[in-house]
Amino acid sequence: MCVVGCSGDPYFLEPFWMQPASKSALVVTGWHRMSYTFADQSYISAELERHIRKLHAIVGNAVTGGRYIVFGAGSTQLLNAAVHALSSHNSSSSSSPASVVASIPYYNLYQIQAEFFRSTDYVFRGDASLLQNISDATNVIEFVTSPNNPDGQLNKANVEGPNAKAIHDRVYYWPLFTAIPTPANDDIMIFSISKLTGHAGSRFGWAVVKDESVFQKMTMYTLINSMGISRDAQLRALKVLNVVLEWGGKNIFEFGYNTLRKRWEKLSNILSVSNRFILQKFAPKHCTFFKKTRGPSPAYAWVKCEREEDKDCYAVLQEEANVYGRRGSHFGAEDRFVRLTLLRSQDDFDLLLQRLNQLVLEESHRQSYFVHDLKTN
Repeated sequence: MCVVGCSGDPYFLEPFWMQPASKSALVVTGWHRMSYTFADQSYISAELERHIRKLHAIVGNAVTGGRYIVFGAGSTQLLNAAVHALSSHNSSSSSSPASVVASIPYYNLYQIQAEFFRSTDYVFRGDASLLQNISDATNVIEFVTSPNNPDGQLNKANVEGPNAKAIHDRVYYWPLFTAIPTPANDDIMIFSISKLTGHAGSRFGWAVVKDESVFQKMTMYTLINSMGISRDAQLRALKVLNVVLEWGGKNIFEFGYNTLRKRWEKLSNILSVSNRFILQKFAPKHCTFFKKTRGPSPAYAWVKCEREEDKDCYAVLQEEANVYGRRGSHFGAEDRFVRLTLLRSQDDFDLLLQRLNQLVLEESHRQSYFVHDLKTN
């Protein structure tokens, strides 16, 4: 059970949506939107697609001109739709299944989905860095998560080759979580409102796709898999994006960035006096959206236990501080690492700080006693 520090549920944005509550509210009558499709017989809302393109243009985080947009049930459905499209795209030129890879630490859904669906077209092979020096790497599909979950780094593709393809998971590439240095211009880019607006339960995401044949295969995947995306979810997404666009994205991104920046600073200050735990490092970066150089505001803290005996950092935090994160092995890394979330409610985050602060204070006291004993002996 995820008590403190584990879940990625974006409750930190709840206070923002309480402010313009009436503007984002929805009332849908029982007879409304009963059809599978919209009036134009499409499964996707043309108005919502226009809103998405407009938002990317304002934020400057993705190129959408001349690209296709695919809607999905959150990023989850789109990730596998993209793997399906790329692996079947390459299957005509190769008899072996495509190798799906990602750089450690990686979001483990990539592995879970590949192994669950057991497709003959692809198989999860693990660490992308194992292939980066192979000059003839072919039939490879690499997940590139930027910013990365769990460590927040702006990753780039590792694998190069004539048939190496990349799926760029960009769900955290918004000014809430990272500086936006330049618009992403990748062949496949995946986003969702789960992390953009915090409405994870609506299960709505989209992919920006360059190649028309890949777009067609991804679209067919969503139609066969779920007969399109819920029109109610599309309506919810349209409503909240209307609110976001009303202020040019400024209000929600400033609120989200300031909230996460302060949380990161408080957490960093507590762990900075510890010799037992360390955090990932971030350099200040210039953000084209905020038009300034800004500090970090990551979604997660990637904590490492430094002591030789602390081989399971998750267990250390659970047993000694009643803090629950996610083990490093959950992300293909060593269990000396653990992921803690900064996305929960303020009460949850305050409790996380309180428990970590107590743990660090106890460490400091033990060190003081040790030094005192050395002097007296």
